[in-house]
Order: sequence, then structure tokens, then C-alpha cells
Amino acid sequence: MVERILAATQQALKDLMGNSSELRNLKASDFTDEKFGVPTVTDIIKELEKPGRDPRPEFKTAQFADGVETMNDLQPGMILEGAVTNVTNFGAFVDIGVHQDGLVHISSLSNKFVEDPHTVVKAGDIVKVKVLEVDLQRKRIALTMRLDEQPGETNARRGGGNERPQTTARQPNRVGVKRSLPVTAR
Repeated sequence: MVERILAATQQALKDLMGNSSELRNLKASDFTDEKFGVPTVTDIIKELEKPGRDPRPEFKTAQFADGVETMNDLQPGMILEGAVTNVTNFGAFVDIGVHQDGLVHISSLSNKFVEDPHTVVKAGDIVKVKVLEVDLQRKRIALTMRLDEQPGETNARRGGGNERPQTTARQPNRVGVKRSLPVTAR
């Protein structure tokens, strides 16, 4: 369609794009056929008036650390930028530029209790992570988004805020069933 418009105006695409006066003189009905109707041709002409406009959202990428290219380059305590590649029920996998994604366990996604990792991160998010542990033999990288967390430290030892809230055990009470109080000796 654009090629037909260029042929009719006898202009190059770079000269026609953004040339509002030339584009407004065009009649969409002159370019319609069985494939393109007036509304579609009108939209194409309007888009030609907006040079360089890209309707896609800005694409952000992680800035991988210089000198960190393999798992051997990783050290516990390093703070790196990465991109979330997958979110699961147990955490999120993050690409930190070493050809092996690291795992941020659900307990290390936030300083608060997280029931569903999807509420904290989504695939494509750019995040800062700290390396907790590198297991070269099993090709596993343990990461945390809690930048104050220290390598080798566990949630239980810290008494951190990621433990499930304590609940008291309760017996279910079926509707219509009377409970009797325990009998005490007299």
C-alpha cells in the first residue's frame, strides 16, 4: 500500500514521511482495493504523518557486570543487575549474564511475606540481586533481592520477616454440631 502511495506522489519514503501538506492532499479512496478499504488506507496515511514514532513500549535490558561472564566469575556477596526470565510458585529465575539463570527463592524476593511471586516480579523485569551461593557442580546459583541479606544466612537464623505467620490450631466446627465443654473433676 505504501509503495502505491509513493508511486502516486513520486516521492521517496524518507521525503514523504512527516510531510503533512503532501499527505493531507491524498484521498484514501484513490488507493483502496479488495485488500485495503478506506479506513485502513486513512490509518496508513495518518501513520506516515508521524515520522519516527514507534508505538511499542521502551524495551529495557539489564546491564550485565563487566568481567562476569561465567559461573566461575561469580562470588557470594556480589550485587548484579539481571532480567527476570521466569516466575514460578517457588520463586523467580534471573538472567545475570553467565549463561545459567539464578534462582531467587520466594523467601528472598522481599523483606515481607510473599504468598505469590507473581505479585512481586514478572518476566522481563530488570532487578538488582545479590549472589548468595554458587554451586558449580550442580550448576545452581542462589540469589536474593534482599540486598541486606548475607551469603550463608538463613531466614530462621535471622528471624526475618519471610516466615509464614503463626496460626493456632483450631478444630473445625461443623454447622449444627454442638460442642460440649470438657468435664472437670470435682
